[in-house]
Amino acid sequence: MPHPETAEDVGWQRLDKFLFHARFAKSRAIAARLIGAGCVRINRQTTEKPHAKLRPGDVLTLTLPRDVLVVRVRALGVRRVPANEACYLYDEVAEG
Repeated sequence: MPHPETAEDVGWQRLDKFLFHARFAKSRAIAARLIGAGCVRINRQTTEKPHAKLRPGDVLTLTLPRDVLVVRVRALGVRRVPANEACYLYDEVAEG
């Protein structure tokens, strides 16, 4: 039986892992709390599940302490990278 961490296929990634890899959260635990608090939407649908499947092209709405950020997922992260590289995982979407 595959390990849960390796069960993801190349087409999707857990939401909490993406938030960690893209540097929206300092840890997966913090990402899970953010998601559990209802601060994250995938394609306008609220989710409270850290294991929600995220795919390239999905739009995330993040309600952060100081701002609301809307981003389109460009690529899935394999590991946490420096901020100057993490920005290549998503594109900011202009509001309006």
